[in-house]
Amino acid sequence: MESKKTLKRNLIMFPLGTVGRDMIYNLFTNFIFTFILFTRGLNAAQLGAVSAIMIGARVFDALNDPIMGNIIERTRTRWGKYKPWLVIGILSTSLVVYAAFNTRLTGWNFVWFFAVIYFLYSITYTMHDISYWGMVPALGTDAHVRNQFTARTNLFAGIGGTLAGFFIPMLTTGSSTLGGNTAYAYGRVALVICILAPAFLCFTIFGVRERREISTQPPAPFSFKKIIDVFKGNDQLIWIAIIFLFQQIGNDLAIGGMASTFIYFDLGYEGGFYSNFSTFGLAATAVLMVIYPMLASKTTRKEFMKKMLFVSAAGYGGMLLIGMLMPSTNPTLKCWLLTFGYMAANFGNYAYYLILMISIINTVEYNEYLHGEREEALVASVRPFITKMGSAVVIAINYITYLICGVTGYTQQISDFEQQTSLGAITEAEKLSSINDVIAKVTGSQRTGLLLVLTVLPFLCMVLTYVLYCKHYKLDEDEYKRICTVLEERKK
Repeated sequence: MESKKTLKRNLIMFPLGTVGRDMIYNLFTNFIFTFILFTRGLNAAQLGAVSAIMIGARVFDALNDPIMGNIIERTRTRWGKYKPWLVIGILSTSLVVYAAFNTRLTGWNFVWFFAVIYFLYSITYTMHDISYWGMVPALGTDAHVRNQFTARTNLFAGIGGTLAGFFIPMLTTGSSTLGGNTAYAYGRVALVICILAPAFLCFTIFGVRERREISTQPPAPFSFKKIIDVFKGNDQLIWIAIIFLFQQIGNDLAIGGMASTFIYFDLGYEGGFYSNFSTFGLAATAVLMVIYPMLASKTTRKEFMKKMLFVSAAGYGGMLLIGMLMPSTNPTLKCWLLTFGYMAANFGNYAYYLILMISIINTVEYNEYLHGEREEALVASVRPFITKMGSAVVIAINYITYLICGVTGYTQQISDFEQQTSLGAITEAEKLSSINDVIAKVTGSQRTGLLLVLTVLPFLCMVLTYVLYCKHYKLDEDEYKRICTVLEERKK
C-alpha cells in the first residue's frame, strides 16, 4: 500500500518540478540572443564576439554532460546523489539568469560580462538537468512506470516551455511591454521566472521519494576513450549522429531567433505576433505525440519520412509564398497564415525527430550484435550532445545571416531607442513611433533574405536528412527484428 501511495505521489510531484526549469530554459536559450540584439546596441564585431561565445559555450556544454553525470554518480550523501545537485543547480542557475537579464552594461563591457555568464549557465543548468532526468530510473524499475514518468514529465515540461514562449514576447516587445522598454521588461520577467524555477522544483526536492541504494564502490572513472571506441565500432551510430545533426539544425532555425527577427521586421514590433507564431506553431508537436503510434504502425519509418517530407514542403512553401507575396497591411491575418504554414512544417520536422530518436536507440542492439556490449548510457548521450552541437551551428548561421542582411544596423537603432526610454529621455509612445520608422526602412530584399533562411534552409536540411537516412541507415524494421532474433538465440 505504501509503495502505491509513494508511486502516486511521485507521479504528481516529480513532473511538477520541471515546469519552472523549462520556463528558465526557454527564457535563456531562446530569448537571450533577441534580448541582446534589441537592447544592448552592439555593433557587428561585438555581436560576432557574442555569437562566438555562445558557440563555444554550447560545445563546452555538450562535452560537459557526461562529465557531470559521472560526478553525480560518485556523489554520496544522506539526501541521496540527486537532490543535492538539484538544489545547488537550480539556485545557481536562477542567480546567473537573473544577472544576465538585469545588467546595464553595453558594448565590450557587456561582451566580457556575457562570456562569464554564459559559461556559468552551461555549468549550473547541467547540474540540475542531469540530476533531474537521472532520477527517473530511481523512481521505479518497471518499464510501464518509467513510461508514465517520462510521458508526464514531458507533458509538464511542454507546459512550462509553452507558457514562457507565449508570455515572454508579449510582455517584452511592443505596446504591451512591461515598464515601457524591453530591457526593463526582460529584467522583470527574468525575476519572476527565476523565482518560479526553484519554487516548482521544491515539489521534486521535498515531495519525491526515490530509491537510495548507496554503493560502497565508486563507479568506473569517466573515459573519453571509451566513447571514441564505441563510435568507431558502430557505423550505424556514426551515421545516425550525422543525420540527426542536420535534422536539429533545420528544426532549430526558427526558434533560435530567426523567426522573431523576421516577424518583427515584417509584421511590426509587437511581441504578440511572435507569441502566436511560436506557441501555435509548436502545438502541432503535441498532436503528433498523441497520434504518432497509430501513424507509425501503418507504414515503415522510411515511407513515413517520405510522406512527412511532403507535409513539411507544403508548410515551408506556404510560409515562403505568404511572406514574399502577401502585403503586411493586415498583419494579424498574415501572422496566422504564417503560423499555419509553420504548424505543417513543424509537424513533419517533429516526425523526423521521433523517428531519429527511435533509430538512435536501436543502435544499442546493433552494438550488442557486433561487440557483445549494449553501451546504453553512451548511446543515449548522443541525443543531448548532437542537440547542443546543432544549436551551436544555428547561432553561427544566424550571425552570418544577420550580417549579410544588414540586420545589426536596424537593431542598433532599436536598441538605442529602448535605452533612451529606460533613461526617461523619450516616452514609450515616442519609442514605438521611432522604432516603427526604423522598421519601415527595412528593404524587401532584406526581409526576403531572412525568410529564405527561415524556410528554404530547414527544408533542405530535411531533404538531406531523408536522403542520408535512406542511403546509410540500414537498421530498418526487418533488419532490426533479425538482429533481435539473433541476440535472443545467443542468450539461449
